[in-house]
Parts: sequence; C-alpha cells; structure tokens
Amino acid sequence: MIAVLDYDAGNTGSVVKAIQALGQDAVLTRDIATIKSAEKVILPGVGVFGDAMEKLKKYELVDVVHETINSGKPFMAICVGLQLLFDSSEESPGVKGLSVFPGQIKRIPATDGLKVPQIGWNSLHLERDSRLFKGIKEGAFVYFVHSYYLAAKDEGIVTATTEYGTHIHAAVEKDNVFATQFHPEKSSEVGLTILKNFLEI
Repeated sequence: MIAVLDYDAGNTGSVVKAIQALGQDAVLTRDIATIKSAEKVILPGVGVFGDAMEKLKKYELVDVVHETINSGKPFMAICVGLQLLFDSSEESPGVKGLSVFPGQIKRIPATDGLKVPQIGWNSLHLERDSRLFKGIKEGAFVYFVHSYYLAAKDEGIVTATTEYGTHIHAAVEKDNVFATQFHPEKSSEVGLTILKNFLEI
C-alpha cells in the first residue's frame, strides 16, 4: 500500500488516481499508523510554502515524514512537497522547511516573454543517472505549475533541471528520497513511467 499524505494541499487526489491507474493500492491519509505501515510514502501538493508547513504541523505529520525518510522506506515528494524538503522559501519568509536537504526555494525572476507562474509543459535535462528517470529520454516534456523554484545547495542530489527564466533544479534524488518540482501525475506517459519507476523501487 502506498500512503499519500493528506494535509489539505491541492492535487492530492490526482496522485492517488495515477497510482491506482498503475495497478497499485493507494490511500490518501493523515493517520500516523497507516503511514508507518505503508510500503512507500508520497508527499504531494500544490499551495503556498508557509501554509503547507503549517498544515503538516497541524496534522502532526512532520515527525512521521522524518521517521519515514530515516527508516529507508522509499519516499517521494511532488511540487510544494519537494519545496518543503528544503530549508526555507522566499514565498514565506521566516518559515522553516523540513530541512531534509540544504537549499532555498526562490521566486522565478520576471523575464520578458515568460509568465509567472510557469504553467505548462517544459523539457527536462537529465543531469545524472536516476532510478526515477529509468527509460525517460533526454528532453522529455513534463508538466509544471509553480512560481518558485529550488536552488539546492548540494548539486550532487540534482537529477534533472529545466530552464524557465533561470536554471531550475527540477528533480532530486538521494538514497531513498525522490522529489520532483513538476507533476508526474499530470505528465502523460512520461509521468506515469516516472511514477511506475518509483513504485518499483
């Protein structure tokens, strides 16, 4: 069973449906016992960094996220979920993230001809081998919805990047932790392949 964390963030239902479409059992939950008993855990979400951290604390999910990661169980974060794994965000000054990895979330700079937020398809540059991107071709297009982007302190964990007004760290991987700024659950066959890769880890 795959536990998809329910903390009142947007787009969680789409993640559950995508996993179910791949033939796996998925449950949207904030029950600690259910999360601890899951084979894998996903932290999805669309929303504001500060609000998302507040909700994680409200539903007492911060500790179970850290416990899951420290246990070695496969853990995946999507969109604002990826952002929460880092130290802080320009979107919510003074709010501390989960600090699983060092780095900051920054606002996409205003650039002539580019709208912020970035909403739509953009191509990935694959930086290194990644279990998440097995079978994915260089330049594959995936779906983004975001105004803020990751600047990871340790570029060694960055598995994919994209360009949109700046150089964006679009995915990271270290040990049992995987995260994408883009939405695999909305990225057609490419996205389903990425999710399938995670489910097979």
